[in-house]
Amino acid sequence: MEHRLIALDMDGTLLDGQGAIPEGFWDVLSEATSRGITIAPASGRQLATLRSMFSGQLDPGTYIAENGTCVFHNGSVVSTTELDPLAVHAIIDSADEFDLVICTPEMAYIQPELGPETRAEIDKYYFSTTEVSDLHEVAEQGVIKVAAFTNQDAEAIIYPVIKAAAPDENVVVSGAHWVDVMSPNAGKGRALLALADTLGIPQAQTLAFGDYLNDLELLETAGTAYAMANAHPKIKAIADHIAPANTEYGVVTVLKELLAD
Repeated sequence: MEHRLIALDMDGTLLDGQGAIPEGFWDVLSEATSRGITIAPASGRQLATLRSMFSGQLDPGTYIAENGTCVFHNGSVVSTTELDPLAVHAIIDSADEFDLVICTPEMAYIQPELGPETRAEIDKYYFSTTEVSDLHEVAEQGVIKVAAFTNQDAEAIIYPVIKAAAPDENVVVSGAHWVDVMSPNAGKGRALLALADTLGIPQAQTLAFGDYLNDLELLETAGTAYAMANAHPKIKAIADHIAPANTEYGVVTVLKELLAD
């Protein structure tokens, strides 16, 4: 196998239809690790959430969290990319029709009056949360990402509002109900490049899997890009290959084939 660094999006990519890590993945991870191949979950999820998901099993040891704004390797956070506090304040002021999660590397800040459905959705992705009555209070505390949630169509409801409020930031649709905002200097693709540079791995020897619009830069950056069969059409359009759907354990299937070469 020619690839030495493999980035895996989580939701809709590695995770199965029930949002769980497929059982067959652990053997793949063990084999890759034994060959000196680094596998890095690359997600919009919080670092604490990602690490918890892999606890009790073989720990990859490397994570691209919060859509690339927080990179963890070899036991510590090796890089973070902060948002402009003025942009964070502007986003908070714009959020009349949707809910926000204000993210630092260690904590996700939310408001206490969230409805049970919204809170349940947030709890899936953010294991470390703190309630604050006014999100403006934490806007200048090293925010690396703002996540916005709606029960409706995020691309239609949230994206245009936040793009107008913070036009210079990196605003991406990360799911049917989520929009994430990062610094224009941050993204999964740039995190992959920085991690490859840290590990001394050429870009050509990187590989990435993804399914949604927040994976676009990641797949464009990787030496080899796989879109899932269930991926957004724009992701399929720029991929080198199409993997079986996440519900068919596509990541595990492809990695087994590549490791067998």
